[in-house]
Amino acid sequence: MSDLAGIDDQRLTLPLRPAYAFGEEHGLSDEISAIETMKIDWKSSYTSTVRRGFIVALFEKNGIFEEFKEKHWPSGNTSWGETLRKRLLRIKQDFDEYRSTGEGPVAEADDEEDLGDQQFAAENDLRDFLAENLSRIEPGLRLYSGEKSGVEFAIDGGRIDLLAIDKNDKFVVIELKLGKGRNRTLGQILYYMGWVDTHFGNGPCRGIILAKEIPTELTLAVKRVPGISLHRYKMSVTVELVAPIS
Repeated sequence: MSDLAGIDDQRLTLPLRPAYAFGEEHGLSDEISAIETMKIDWKSSYTSTVRRGFIVALFEKNGIFEEFKEKHWPSGNTSWGETLRKRLLRIKQDFDEYRSTGEGPVAEADDEEDLGDQQFAAENDLRDFLAENLSRIEPGLRLYSGEKSGVEFAIDGGRIDLLAIDKNDKFVVIELKLGKGRNRTLGQILYYMGWVDTHFGNGPCRGIILAKEIPTELTLAVKRVPGISLHRYKMSVTVELVAPIS
């Protein structure tokens, strides 16, 4: 059973208003005001999400994040909440990089509030499941294990969802899309593949785009690109009896 069971859906995302009040209660009024009024001129729709990342960093720096979670964000103490915490801090880091250099990873232009919903949790669950079961995508496929994990493998300007190695010891870049595999995914995965070939050698590597729905436009585009395959995933539900009728 999910460790999110019983938690109000409205509190899956770190709540900003309670966070602002909590910070002020702990003598951080100036810092909270700076976060609230921060100008976020960024090529991303993650306006509120950037603020959440700054809140996490501020509370952790001042040693009050655990107290905040206990009082205002119970889902923050779940494994899903920990995944979201890391995502928020990464987006903050990307935004800091953008402010200092004018460059940096640009997040997908999804609804900024969607980070806290069940869809985000499902995408991470899918990625983590596949990391342990890569043979379901292709026999002989295994997760890369070097100085860092092949899960959300960080490179210059982005993160590879899954970096794998096939039965012929060739690298495979895997990108997951919970909904439709967007056209922009093709440019993204080509960059990732080029990065892997340049930095790891033993190329050319292959690319796999795994999505719930594959639009016709993406199918046509991939036909002109060697080394990339499209895969559609299907999810099933298993029902488990927990408490029989007494």
